[in-house]
Amino acid sequence: MSSTPAQNYARLLQEVRRHDHLYYVQAQPEISDTAYDRLYRELLDLETTHPKLADENSPTRKVGGAPLDSFRTVAHAVRMQSLNNTYSEQELSDFLDRVEKNLHGQESEFVIEPKIDGVAVSLRYENGRLTQGLTRGDGERGDDITENLKTIRTLPLSVPKLPAKIEFRGEVYLPEAAFAALNQSRQKKGEALFANPRNAAAGTCKLLDSREVSKRPLAIVLYGLGEVAGPTLKTQLELHRQILAWGLPGHEWFRHVRTPAEVLHAVRELDQARTQFPFATDGAVIKVNRLDQQKILGQTDKAPRWAIAYKYAPEQSETRLLNVTFQVGRTGVITPVAELEPVLLSGSTVARATLHNFEEIARKDIRVGDLVRVEKAGEVIPAVISVNLAQRPPQSKPIRPPKTCPVCQGPLEKEDVFLRCTSRDCIGQLKRRLQHFAHRGAMDIEGLGEVMATQLVDAGLIQHLDHIYDLTEEKLTALERMGEKSATNLLAGIDASRRRPLWRLIFGLGIPQVGAVLSETLARHFRSLDRLSRASLADLTQANDVGPKVAEEIVAFFHEASTRRLLTSLQKAGLNFSALPEELEERGGIFSGKKFVITGTLSLPREDWIRQIQSLGGSVVGSVSAKTDFVLAGEEAGSKLEKARALGVRVISEKEFEKLVG
Repeated sequence: MSSTPAQNYARLLQEVRRHDHLYYVQAQPEISDTAYDRLYRELLDLETTHPKLADENSPTRKVGGAPLDSFRTVAHAVRMQSLNNTYSEQELSDFLDRVEKNLHGQESEFVIEPKIDGVAVSLRYENGRLTQGLTRGDGERGDDITENLKTIRTLPLSVPKLPAKIEFRGEVYLPEAAFAALNQSRQKKGEALFANPRNAAAGTCKLLDSREVSKRPLAIVLYGLGEVAGPTLKTQLELHRQILAWGLPGHEWFRHVRTPAEVLHAVRELDQARTQFPFATDGAVIKVNRLDQQKILGQTDKAPRWAIAYKYAPEQSETRLLNVTFQVGRTGVITPVAELEPVLLSGSTVARATLHNFEEIARKDIRVGDLVRVEKAGEVIPAVISVNLAQRPPQSKPIRPPKTCPVCQGPLEKEDVFLRCTSRDCIGQLKRRLQHFAHRGAMDIEGLGEVMATQLVDAGLIQHLDHIYDLTEEKLTALERMGEKSATNLLAGIDASRRRPLWRLIFGLGIPQVGAVLSETLARHFRSLDRLSRASLADLTQANDVGPKVAEEIVAFFHEASTRRLLTSLQKAGLNFSALPEELEERGGIFSGKKFVITGTLSLPREDWIRQIQSLGGSVVGSVSAKTDFVLAGEEAGSKLEKARALGVRVISEKEFEKLVG
């Protein structure tokens, strides 16, 4: 007797879900990729042929649905809180003493688990089916990112044997390898890099098109509970084990301990083990194990009294400094870079680190051949922080600043703590200027990222910035690995750049100290590139946010003979030299006339925040003053945050920003 389409669909659905779990969660696939693809295709074909059979939580839905206009905000059934942090073993001991005191003689026990450096979310399952996923938001309400979370391969959309209603708390993260690949791709496209995996995960979760989210391999770890209707668990330890037993993505590293000595031992043990985890960790979480005792201890407005995060010091490693190379930026600034004996740091191999500038090198007395300590405190680029002077070899060599440009051998001049190549014909600068000119935030030339910029300059096709507009299909297809289609696409992007708004051209020129925001101000004020290029110091200081030093930089830039030649050539190439009508419109919006300063690590690249603020009538400036209206502060905000508080400037978080804009 032949099976009906419904029976076939039910069988295939169960089979594909089983293989997904084996592959993505247990890492123990039973069948080949080809065999899996065949099953997946059969399932997809049945859903296409019989759309009424299609399960809303089918594995095929992980490719993402139609883009959303915006996220709706939903109230949490149980408030999502953050944890209090501690940075010393003494403070951790004080926490354990408070727990013992507030339990009034009851015996306490604890669970130690990794503090995952990701994005906190809440997942709701009803009758075994994933129905909702929310960000933490302000703790009371979060954004509904259900469709984005459904794209996570390790997250089952249907789980049998769950309580009738259960909310899990967890952390979404981007694995280190996926983060590196994502940043590499963005760099090639000339897009802003994410500072760390957490930023990348947060930015991905907030994309409105889940089809784009599905292209990034997000992962998730569940570790806590919100609302539960049905059989209740009694301990945190039981929860961890049950999460894994249900086939949900948990983590197998957790420790059940009782005494303060055992707590400290487990915290230290985790510090050694965490480099092997697929996610970034910055600490250990210590939780009271019994859920009934958690209720007794309660919580403050911000955090539970039954849990604390012990933050590890930024990870450091010692390695040998083999050599120092010098990078040339688009403005000619020379940056010394440490070439290191490869060392494992924060789960990835590090072979290069920044040395900042030559005064920093002299202050730390860093020499080639030294054993140096390297730190990677959550950012992409590690830094050399100190030297092991006790182990300095007798043959170590002081680092001498170059006497001429390391790329073009042109003259150098000292500028504050930096050395700068003053040659406008330096190909090192040209590569960076070309990359900046084509960047998505400037002239937005698709296909002209770092790799292509380097290839064009090295091949001699671009010797000056304006040579972009002399490129032809014949010239491009002569390049290695450049096909007709790629050449056609690049030429189309170059042609489209001729019609960009004036502010993009001003920004793309790379005028020292003139960023995207100030470029828009200059475009509105002067209305044409001709007027801007002829402006005097007095004219320039009449424009908003242009101080004397910036005005001097602008005048000097436009007085250079090479700049004048460039502008003449770009005008002949047909670029837009006048402000478009939309650039001259007075911006309305809730931030009309308001000045923002952005500081710290946020969930989106800086330029995305600038665009949002500008679209609502505001402007972004570089430093805090009494005239600043808002400081948008992320994690690890430093001196700008302190200055804002001292001046009484209003400081807002991402969530408060979202509330302001509605």
